[in-house]
Amino acid sequence: MRLEGKTAIVTGGAQGFGEGIARRFAEEGARVMVADIQGDAAMEVAGQIGGLGCQVDVSKGESVAAMVAQATEAWGQVDIMVNNAGVAHLPQPLEEVTEDEFDRVLNVNARSIYLTARALVPQMKARKSGCFVQVSSTAGVSPRPLLNWYNASKGWVNTATQTMAVELAPFGIRVNAVNPVAGETPLLPTFMGEDTPEMRSKFLSTIPIGRLSTPQDIANAALYLASDEAAMVTGVCMLVDGGRCI
Repeated sequence: MRLEGKTAIVTGGAQGFGEGIARRFAEEGARVMVADIQGDAAMEVAGQIGGLGCQVDVSKGESVAAMVAQATEAWGQVDIMVNNAGVAHLPQPLEEVTEDEFDRVLNVNARSIYLTARALVPQMKARKSGCFVQVSSTAGVSPRPLLNWYNASKGWVNTATQTMAVELAPFGIRVNAVNPVAGETPLLPTFMGEDTPEMRSKFLSTIPIGRLSTPQDIANAALYLASDEAAMVTGVCMLVDGGRCI
């Protein structure tokens, strides 16, 4: 029960890594809001773990503010913010990515963190405690060709995590990131371009441990970073990559 008495919002919590994190946090005693653009799916997962469900567009300030207001009204405060929602563009030469694709990737992967910080930092500062966990990617550490603007968005997440950590540490707020290698999530076909045995074999050949990441892998890392066991840990971008970035 490492999160007993804590409250947490998990964006993109209806599937993939986010669902794994939401379920793991609930197992460890947290009260969890499952927030996702797919409202019905968010409600379903929330119902299964005894949490709150919320439909949210993390790229829109008004939607994020409403999400935080709902959680705060229900619980009184939000202790942990997990910025997991993310999207990618299909593998293609950087100059062929459309403006709409570029905007979507940056709005969901980067702007969302600004918006949740703007909504939550004031209450966290007021009580001198709080925690952010961003779900970044190995793409922001060791970029893959043809995923240029996705890579760049995750590099932004890593830098934002570190600069937030430095600025917010005096207020008792910790900020860390988990950097997964490609995993068994709905985004996998987007990263690969096509989900075929040949493409999976190509991906696996770059991971020394010999497998893709799982939602449980990422949830366990996020659990540590969100728990009091990591009280001295801030500004870390933790690779959970089976050795890919070595």
